[in-house]
Amino acid sequence: MVERARERSKGTGRQTVLFLDEIHRFNKAQQDALLPAVEEGLLTLIGATTENPYFEVNSALLSRAQVYELKPLETGQTEELLRRALGDPERGIADPPPVEDAALEMLAERSGGDARVALSGLERAVERAQGKAIDVAAIEDALQRKALDYDRQGDRHYDFVSAWIKATRGSDVDASLYYLAVMLEGGEDPRFIARRMVILASEDIGNADPQALLVADAAARAVDRVGLPECALNLAQATVHLALAPKSNASYKALAEARAEVRANGARTPPDYLRDAHYPGAEKLGRGNGYRYAHDEPGGVSDQQLLPEGLEGRRFYTPTERGFEAELGRRLTALRQRINGY
Repeated sequence: MVERARERSKGTGRQTVLFLDEIHRFNKAQQDALLPAVEEGLLTLIGATTENPYFEVNSALLSRAQVYELKPLETGQTEELLRRALGDPERGIADPPPVEDAALEMLAERSGGDARVALSGLERAVERAQGKAIDVAAIEDALQRKALDYDRQGDRHYDFVSAWIKATRGSDVDASLYYLAVMLEGGEDPRFIARRMVILASEDIGNADPQALLVADAAARAVDRVGLPECALNLAQATVHLALAPKSNASYKALAEARAEVRANGARTPPDYLRDAHYPGAEKLGRGNGYRYAHDEPGGVSDQQLLPEGLEGRRFYTPTERGFEAELGRRLTALRQRINGY
């Protein structure tokens, strides 16, 4: 094809436009084969894909292209498309039966902005109507076989789990349940959903509601024990709890700050009295000498310096005033006031 384009350009001066449908089905080597012709200007490449091109198209090829995202049709646009199909017997449906306005509106709304789904649903309704008027019930029957636009391996998968996470983090229980329903109806692996719940319980709720992690973990266990379809109830219960729980990312941020310190300055050696003393010769090296057992201290709290040298007084954890974490904050303030030098 590239060679024919080169011959055409040399012989007639005509340029070649290559429309490549489902470009994501080309592997890396096949996509790379197009790159020289595109760079040379021999081909004007138009690639179409139902996947996210930033995941599926080589970055070198993508950097030389303009990306256009095709949005779903609005309900009114889909309805107009359906009316054209009914009103133009040459290009639309031949001898269409009467269709109620309410039925057409419902089909346009339920098609999810996909013209192909809308037209296919209309065709099925016409076939089953056998000349009779098409009402809402006929459209509902025609849509029963409609497949949900959800690709477990594509970007729709990531879009909806991202929406679920952000809706749950934002404490919108209805939006959270809706995106959960989309994932379940789309055939998402419930174990994947449960894993995201367990992560969110610590990342976005944390100690503002310590029970959230227990609820998410219990839901994950229920998924393994019960399986679909019943485990959907466990996921729904956990979703409601997680959405309505007070939110805190303080422990997440604290760990990030501690890891940043380690990456920047390496792992500082703990004080000798905290180091392992359970081997011969450890005492001679000063390991464990001077360690003060916290349970023997007043109130069970030691004021001994426990961070490595050079990090005295460094604070990573800053609790919020939300939920149970507010109580942890009060405890932490009292402990820091009690421990000298911290």
